[in-house]
Amino acid sequence: MSELSIVPINAIDTGLLTRLAPCLEERFLHRCVVRRPLTVPKTALNSVRKQLFFGSLCAKLTAAFEPHDELLLGITDFDLYKTSHQFIFGSSSPAQRCAVVSLHRLRAEFYGQKPDENALFQRLLKEAVHEIGHALGLKHCYNARCAMYYSNSIFDTDNKHSQFCEVCDKRSRASR
Repeated sequence: MSELSIVPINAIDTGLLTRLAPCLEERFLHRCVVRRPLTVPKTALNSVRKQLFFGSLCAKLTAAFEPHDELLLGITDFDLYKTSHQFIFGSSSPAQRCAVVSLHRLRAEFYGQKPDENALFQRLLKEAVHEIGHALGLKHCYNARCAMYYSNSIFDTDNKHSQFCEVCDKRSRASR
């Protein structure tokens, strides 16, 4: 991967994305660029679930940006799901070099709390590092503090760090 492209899905706070880019550059040692937004209409949502299917969004992203030697990271406000999960904070497709993180369940307001921009940013960073890790071929880690730990709930996300543990870091360096 020579470049990491952050793609906002519809209108995403640009301050959040410009703050995210240098953090990801530091962790993955690759240039990080915020791209033009990809417009996805609400009609793309599953009409029963009121959620967006990850596979559909990943296909739209890769069709719009055709990754070559780059990795795409989509950031969306849509609530996401996969066939095997009622909801997901994010997901990735190593084959398509595509990862997506949803802000929907990372927001404090989703849990009935006051908006907290710092908590939102920290959660976004942790989930972005996690999904990029998957896109690079890493599996889930059993270390609850590692960014590659599986988040079953927002409490797991809040508990983990935004970096890989020593074992996952070595694996990620080997796959770059």
